[in-house]
Amino acid sequence: MRVILLQDIKNLGKKYDLKEVKDGYARNFLIAKGLARAATKKALKWLEAQKEIEIKKAEEELKNVQLLVNKIEGVEVIIPVKMGEKSELFESITPQRISERLKELGFEIKKNQINLPAPVKEIGEFPIKINFEHNLEAEIMLIVTKASH
Repeated sequence: MRVILLQDIKNLGKKYDLKEVKDGYARNFLIAKGLARAATKKALKWLEAQKEIEIKKAEEELKNVQLLVNKIEGVEVIIPVKMGEKSELFESITPQRISERLKELGFEIKKNQINLPAPVKEIGEFPIKINFEHNLEAEIMLIVTKASH
């Protein structure tokens, strides 16, 4: 029996794949659990429409990510930190801290998107890469300054 998968199924296929499976497996498991539907003519037309919707959604998402990359590219993120008498920082700058500061600046960036090999533990300027979906990336400038008391 030919079925259209409605979601990714391990060892079988990805969402919207057309697969040939045994009748019992299709009826008793895949269709019964809402994981697939029979590949009728009507269902095949529906599948084509779904694929078009997915393509448009992916194109729109790519466009939105590109806009965000263009907006954030080159942004300076200034983080003032408290320091000791010997110019040591009382805290290190982590992806979490950078993410929070970017959020304050109006950018929704998750800490796992920030490519920071090790926490910053000194004052200065540091170029930081931010990774986005679709293999896009942007570079921001992290500026760590001494906080005024």
